[in-house]
Amino acid sequence: MAYDRNLSILIHRVRKSCENEEEQGMNTNETKLEFRGGIFFSLIPVLIYVFFCVVLFIGFKAFNMEALAVGGFLALLVGGIFCTSYSAFWDSAIRGISSITSVSVVVILLLVGMFSQLIKTCGLSGGFVWLANRMGIQGGAFVAFTFLATCIVSTATGSSIGTMFIAFPIFYPAGLILGANEMLMAGCIVSGAIFGDNLAPISDTTIASASTQQFRDGRPADVGGVVTSRFKYSAVAALISIVVFLAFGGMGGAYEGGMIEAAANPMSLVMLIPVAVMLCVSTVTRNIFAGILVGLSFGTAVGLATGLFGFEAVFANDAANSAAVGFLIDGVNNILPTCALVISVFGIMGVLNDAGMLNLIADRILSSRTAQTDRGAELICMAGIAVTTILLGGVTSASILTFGPILNKIGAAKNIHPYRRANLLDGTANSLPAIIPFMSVFVFIGAALTGLSPVVVAGGTIYGFALFFVFLAAVITGWGRRKEE
Repeated sequence: MAYDRNLSILIHRVRKSCENEEEQGMNTNETKLEFRGGIFFSLIPVLIYVFFCVVLFIGFKAFNMEALAVGGFLALLVGGIFCTSYSAFWDSAIRGISSITSVSVVVILLLVGMFSQLIKTCGLSGGFVWLANRMGIQGGAFVAFTFLATCIVSTATGSSIGTMFIAFPIFYPAGLILGANEMLMAGCIVSGAIFGDNLAPISDTTIASASTQQFRDGRPADVGGVVTSRFKYSAVAALISIVVFLAFGGMGGAYEGGMIEAAANPMSLVMLIPVAVMLCVSTVTRNIFAGILVGLSFGTAVGLATGLFGFEAVFANDAANSAAVGFLIDGVNNILPTCALVISVFGIMGVLNDAGMLNLIADRILSSRTAQTDRGAELICMAGIAVTTILLGGVTSASILTFGPILNKIGAAKNIHPYRRANLLDGTANSLPAIIPFMSVFVFIGAALTGLSPVVVAGGTIYGFALFFVFLAAVITGWGRRKEE
């Protein structure tokens, strides 16, 4: 009797649970975000944002993260008009912004900003110029050397845009004096900046690509594991680039001799030690927070001990302006526009998710004939990432955040490992689609800082071409593809 009574109670609980799940499912369908004109009108915020990017890059020929964030928030404000409920639209946007992925990315970026500013304060680029002088490098060898130096700087700072503004004024004029080809000289700097954007564990695109790809239990892919598995692709593309820069970097250049005028401080090279420590800790522990803590603490101690900066450069009071100053403050201030962009994009993703558009796109891709194999699914995803990156003007962080949720659903359905998905997402975005002339922030900045045509700058960005074909070959051959156990 006791057994029968317990069994009856268990059956009752199961039935009650099923009824609750059915009610929740009905409520979910009833509260599904609806748009006037159908589900495809949920894409209007995306179209508005793309239009804003085109106007900003092609019309105004300007770029800054603040403007991109403004475009994202305006897209939300206007896009909500086409929803049947403006309040429900913003509820969905807030849900996207407050997701664990969004919050994680923003927090990591704020911490990364402090370490990035520490490295910039030390003037690492000047140390590399001093080293090139001492070694007597010129022509194609200097182009290859600049590419390697820029790779290190971008990996250390995690900022591709910041690296270009640091490296171009120092390396580009020096390269022309030392007989480098102007196209490849400009291209090697953009290539090095993209290398760090693609591989650095503190890069916004690395963080975004890892955070948007989840394991079966809902955990986002860890940055350390993603970087470890990504290294082979980046290394092969970098090796191809070095060979090209060495072989052709001196064509058409004229060696003028003399010393290079640049802020060259050899002592700044010592900051490579805390960078290496940060990378090792992040990779070994697979915890980006531990890496930043160790790197920031050790880097500050090294900078103070070597006299690269004083205590006032770390954190100080500016009594004249009633403000706190230092690289810790500057690091957070400089990364805030990127955080604002991330928030706006996640708001748009929240709307698309609640409207069912992300699931619709993923289902259409999965049901296509090409996607029936892992190779076909990855090829379609590469095409989707490429188109998204081009439409968003080469702003790789925005394109990764936009297409990432779609790739996550497709990859999970095909049982492709989150590391592989994150690498495919970041590698494709930071390759050929990111250097399309007249639709690339990287190319625009390179052209603005050198006076060269965008076509010339894009043509010299060898790493972008190499990385694209490396991933294309990896998809076709299956190199590096793994399943989630």
